[in-house]
Amino acid sequence: MNMNREKVQIFDTTLRDGEQVPGCKLDTKQKLVIAERLDKMGVDIIEAGFPVSSPGDFLSVSEICKIVENATVCGLTRAVKNDIDVAAAALKHAKKPRIHTGIGTSESHILHKLNTTPEDIIARAKYAVAHAKSYVEDVEFYAEDAGRTDNAFLAKVCEEVIKSGATVLNIPDTTGYCLPEEYGAKIKYLKENVKGIENVILSCHCHNDLGMATANSIAGAINGARQIECTINGIGERAGNTALEEVVMIFKQHPYLNLDTNINTRELNEMSRLVSESMGMIVQPNKAIVGANAFAHSSGIHQDGVIKNRATYEIMDPLDVGVNESSIILTARSGRAALAYRAKKVGYELTKTQLDIVYIEFLKFADIKKEVVDADIHQIIEASKIEGELIRS
Repeated sequence: MNMNREKVQIFDTTLRDGEQVPGCKLDTKQKLVIAERLDKMGVDIIEAGFPVSSPGDFLSVSEICKIVENATVCGLTRAVKNDIDVAAAALKHAKKPRIHTGIGTSESHILHKLNTTPEDIIARAKYAVAHAKSYVEDVEFYAEDAGRTDNAFLAKVCEEVIKSGATVLNIPDTTGYCLPEEYGAKIKYLKENVKGIENVILSCHCHNDLGMATANSIAGAINGARQIECTINGIGERAGNTALEEVVMIFKQHPYLNLDTNINTRELNEMSRLVSESMGMIVQPNKAIVGANAFAHSSGIHQDGVIKNRATYEIMDPLDVGVNESSIILTARSGRAALAYRAKKVGYELTKTQLDIVYIEFLKFADIKKEVVDADIHQIIEASKIEGELIRS
């Protein structure tokens, strides 16, 4: 990490929010493997589960606490005494325990979900934070549906829970509704209007229902949030959460934001695969940073540019995220430069004249097949009946 840049803490909730995807249940053993890798990768806080939700979740949180060396381990609760008691018991072995408690604050949640009054919400929030504080020093409060909560009321809730001992304030865009400008303005409003805000960390927990989770989290950080809650591959309920690999690489690629994380980015590709395979959740090929096509080029113009100089069409070095190299994919859209490049990789040094002949044969082949693989190159060269000697590279 660059010492001159301010640090944004990465709060990974793959094992809690990510695991709420239908059909993606992990057993304790799988969770331990993922938690250990997240810890080694440099994640600051691991949300290990929701201890009161099931005996299995309680056990997983408890076992994760025993193996995590560096990260804070966090357990989620509702603003309910028993939830908090159970979470505290699950976190007993953590080197750095955190209880994450909270309640809905939007008009919709207060009236329809909780059927109560704003005053009661504040009283319950204060009680939950104070009760959690009796067990652990580090207490995070979430204002559920903060994205649709009136800013003045949200500021009031934040001020009250700070007085009760909250150390982190989570401002979730629970429904993924906010626009980045609106979410950033909400964080800025809290920074400017909440007494005691300088003593706590503001956190972004954004959902991706309209595809804006990452953009909203970045807008939050630019406006003063110093923790981002995210998951590997952006997995999570409905359309998912902010993707860890995206926020981390955005800070890395935009040094002028003066923000950075502790993540070892070279682990990202491997981490993505581990989570995908453990949960049976396929990563879409065009997924930013970790998708199979993230560093693949099949258009001739792009291929020619990348072969000459990678920076023409790639803003990241694949090695930075743990991908060995860019892929030059041969399709009917590919040009001579790509064919010559791939032919050289399998052992043929083609002259310009030979390349022209082979390229005609290649196009016939590529029109039939979606993608031309290395084995096909030998076949194409044989079918081209090149006169004179072929130089083997």
